[in-house]
Amino acid sequence: MENLTKPSVVAAILKKHNFKISKRLGQNFLVDESFRQKIVAAGELQAGEVVVEIGPGLGVLTQALAEQNCQVIAIELDKHLLPILAENLGEYANVQVVHNDVLKVNLNELVLELTGKKCCKVMANLPYYITTPILLHLLENKFNIDLMVFMMQKEVAERITAQPGTKAYGSLSVVIQYFTEPQLVTKVPNTVFIPRPEVESAVVRFKNRKTPPVELVDEKMFFQIVRAAFGQRRKTLANALRGSRLGLDKESVTDLLNQAGIDGNRRGETLSLDEFALLSNTVSRY
Repeated sequence: MENLTKPSVVAAILKKHNFKISKRLGQNFLVDESFRQKIVAAGELQAGEVVVEIGPGLGVLTQALAEQNCQVIAIELDKHLLPILAENLGEYANVQVVHNDVLKVNLNELVLELTGKKCCKVMANLPYYITTPILLHLLENKFNIDLMVFMMQKEVAERITAQPGTKAYGSLSVVIQYFTEPQLVTKVPNTVFIPRPEVESAVVRFKNRKTPPVELVDEKMFFQIVRAAFGQRRKTLANALRGSRLGLDKESVTDLLNQAGIDGNRRGETLSLDEFALLSNTVSRY
């Protein structure tokens, strides 16, 4: 099997299959062995584990995952890549390619059907335009995922790992950190892709939490409060809550913030997960 991280090999494959790289699907193929190995290493893979790869592309990462003796399920949306994947991964009996849209897949059912197992790890070089929807799909559906390792746009990685009080901290930070413990593995220059994206990337490791980091009366209310707080970042928390879809008037917002012991003149970007939980639980009990 040829090394799929070699630019000359990738160019030959694209030419042989007359494959046109789709900008619409965010196709940027990794052509660097060291970064491929960093992604694999971050997964802490054990032989026999099930690994679901989202968007295998030409099979660059898939090849390395298969060589870890894992059971690999590769979900690919682009039908034009299927014959390339069949050729590039043909010698790996432990790889199954599934033609589907991951946003429409029940991961628990797919893993159980194809492997007989009930949990998995998920790895991917995610298309930039759909990173957040994929993350939220995997987390909000609470699939049985132990660990995720994703290559993504650096800006999104910085938002995901941001701490309260920083410019990058937002609703995505809170939601992801509620479900997982995200860790920046490495930054990735745009020079290691074909074609080169306009932005830099980063690899992030997500350790899924077995139990949430905060106790909530109503999880749905928690997410509503978070979205409301960041709906208009320049507004104070009190004004953001009054102007949200929560249906709270000025008097109710003032009363709730006082009960929670949170200054309404603060902005949402300054609140920690614990404070969002406290406010959410106060609203739920109101």
